Amino acid sequence: MKGLIVCRTGMGSSLMLKIKAQRIIDKHSWDIDLEHDVLSGLRTWQNIDFVITMSDLTDEVEAAGFRAIGITDLMNSEEMESALTSIVQNH
Repeated sequence: MKGLIVCRTGMGSSLMLKIKAQRIIDKHSWDIDLEHDVLSGLRTWQNIDFVITMSDLTDEVEAAGFRAIGITDLMNSEEMESALTSIVQNH
């Protein structure tokens, strides 16, 4: 499975979300490859199973044709783990 994490600038929150998500993926030994990018670069990606972003950007991600997972609290590991578990179970 391949996931992409995006934020408006591709530097701050997407990188923090990627680090947090990667720790959870490693903990569960899930076969998920993660990348991160800027929101405006989203349309250049192909073969992405899901996109994780901050919840205020989910509409834009979905409008680009991707499955969006919105995170409301950047520091909440349980929210991220729940979102990733849902992705794995529904893939």
